[in-house]
Amino acid sequence: METTLVIIKPNVMSKNQAGAVIQKFQQAGFKISGLKLMKISSSLCEEFYAEHKQKPFFPELATFMTSIPVIVLALSGNGGVAAVRALMGHTDPKKAQPGTIRYEYGDSVGENAVHGSDSLNSAQRELKLFFSEKELFN
Repeated sequence: METTLVIIKPNVMSKNQAGAVIQKFQQAGFKISGLKLMKISSSLCEEFYAEHKQKPFFPELATFMTSIPVIVLALSGNGGVAAVRALMGHTDPKKAQPGTIRYEYGDSVGENAVHGSDSLNSAQRELKLFFSEKELFN
């Protein structure tokens, strides 16, 4: 069992599709170990996306991710990180396989419906940014 971080992004939230996205994760066998509705602050966004801070797309990404509340999930399951990423699909929804979350709910590379940790190390770092130990349940 691995636990990984998923963020349901503002474009999904604004279209009232968060429940459908969560349902896809649950139907695939993932257990919700933590869940928050929150508005990401600018400082948290900068810390979260630290590796992208100097890239030209960062200002647009930060504006998008801090625009409205998002749902932050800690999902647990077999093969956690890799299995969640497979279910999410390619970063570019146009290249994602049918049936994946980004194919069904993503609008563009930047507004691709969901964020998911890209490794177990990233998951551990990212989970600590959004959840205290008391907020996670196994």
